[in-house]
Amino acid sequence: MSCQSSRHYALILSVVRKQPHIYLYVLALGLFIASCSSHKKVVVTKNTETNTSQAEGKKTDKTEAILQKYAAILSVDEKQLKNTALYIFINDWYGVPYKYGGKDKQGVDCSGFSMTLYNTVYHKQISPSAKTQAEESKKIDASDLKEGDLVFFDINSGKISHVGVYLQNNKFIHASTKKGVIINDLNEPYYKKYFVRSGRVK
Repeated sequence: MSCQSSRHYALILSVVRKQPHIYLYVLALGLFIASCSSHKKVVVTKNTETNTSQAEGKKTDKTEAILQKYAAILSVDEKQLKNTALYIFINDWYGVPYKYGGKDKQGVDCSGFSMTLYNTVYHKQISPSAKTQAEESKKIDASDLKEGDLVFFDINSGKISHVGVYLQNNKFIHASTKKGVIINDLNEPYYKKYFVRSGRVK
């Protein structure tokens, strides 16, 4: 206790001894203040917890809606979509227009999209070129494709010129020249015709 606090305490004690009724007044006042302070803390804590719970509820509802949306597009059970970050990313980029050499939401090309997806969702750096992405990935059979693998196409160039990211049920996400970022099926005649190989990022 500081010297100043000791002097205050001695002064209060002297007054209480001379006038005992003041002690009861001070005691009652102290209990009242303590009670108000305690009540205020409880109310603030309760409100904070309620607001946090509501915020988390909204986030969960939004995520749930995204998973339901893509489960329907992929024709799979929602429980199969375990990589929530992947589908949140896809939903955020879906419909972004195609732009050769583009790497942002103003416009993106196929390899720029797959590179950004890998960096954001899987925290891996891959080449910005479809051809190099194919060379750097491990070649796998189409029957062994798993979510996140890359699928490569040779479209009128005699070499790998297009790339997409495999999802599930033969579906893949990519930046098409006509429709921008979109989901297509490997069994569609056009993509089946130009499909070359699939790869897994090392």
